[in-house]
Amino acid sequence: MAFTHTLGRSVAFAASIITALTLSACGGSKEATKPTAAAPAATAGKEVKVGFVYVGPVGDGGWTFAHDNGRKAMIENLQKEGITVTTQQVESVKEGADSERVIRDLVAKGNQIIFTTSFGYMDSTLKVAQTTPNVFFFHATGYKNAPNMGTYAPRTYESAYLAGVLAGKMTKSNTLGFVASVKIPEVIRNINAYTLGARSVNPAAKTKVVFTGSWFDMNKERQAAESLIGQGADVLLQNTDSPAVLKTAEEKGVYAFGWDSNMKAYGPKAHLASAVINWGDYYTQAVKEAMSGKINTADQWKGVADKWVDLVDINSAVPADVKTLVESKKAELAKGGKIFVGPLKDQKGVEKVAKDKALDDKELGGLSWLVEGVEGSL
Repeated sequence: MAFTHTLGRSVAFAASIITALTLSACGGSKEATKPTAAAPAATAGKEVKVGFVYVGPVGDGGWTFAHDNGRKAMIENLQKEGITVTTQQVESVKEGADSERVIRDLVAKGNQIIFTTSFGYMDSTLKVAQTTPNVFFFHATGYKNAPNMGTYAPRTYESAYLAGVLAGKMTKSNTLGFVASVKIPEVIRNINAYTLGARSVNPAAKTKVVFTGSWFDMNKERQAAESLIGQGADVLLQNTDSPAVLKTAEEKGVYAFGWDSNMKAYGPKAHLASAVINWGDYYTQAVKEAMSGKINTADQWKGVADKWVDLVDINSAVPADVKTLVESKKAELAKGGKIFVGPLKDQKGVEKVAKDKALDDKELGGLSWLVEGVEGSL
């Protein structure tokens, strides 16, 4: 899959769609397998140095915060196995040339494994990997690989769907809100999955969408949330990196979700649940593989079944039968259940997916249309 979580951080929507379609797109190569690649075993032994490149501040409460929690979990997991891990993380690194400088600096400082956690770091990571064969690299949400470079990303649309099921049951206005970042396939998938989840239990539900044009801008996120609430939305979800939407919901007396990490502390009354990403197990596995001298360079795109994503900490105000419903939907996904199954129509009522057909990963990766029930434009 040409992962695109952070594609919009540096390029326009049109470019992201072209890339997604021509390079097997977000998810396009998930079913293909690549041979396990080997590089010099620079990490052999019981000690290892690991570097992380973050696109935002650890205190963003969302994407970067979740990655850093994964880093901490990895350290703890490996310590239990007698492995000493020293990590170095660099926050708020701009995409492009500056990221290459940071990555090379981490190499120069002796880091044997490096995780780069934003799509816009892809080319810089590949460039450094190709010139540094004795270091292993793992790039989040990208699609380019090398013998010493793998890629990974979560199926966030699955937790967005579960959030939609909960929202569809809890809304009183039948109007949901979605604060979106940028117009790329991943965000479109999440908007659509949220809407499909809601309408699966409440056919009258609709989702109003406002794009901020940024992954991390608390002022824009707040303004977008206020706009949606003003339009009648009483349950909000966001695909942005801060807790601003939840904070706004708390102030305005409506429900909202946490995204990427558990954000309950930022709005305990408004917090309906959190759609979280669990990076710790993957980071643990990847480091252990690298220490053995071999890594799997096939794209890793995992979801509920592998516990990479989840919907957690459901509000105590949610009725027991609704909680049970959400858990049953989660169990279906864990068994391989599909979300994007036809018949599906777009906003204009045009059938996009035929009855009983399920979109495959390649099609999901190039998703460029909004489903029926979404009010907003691309």
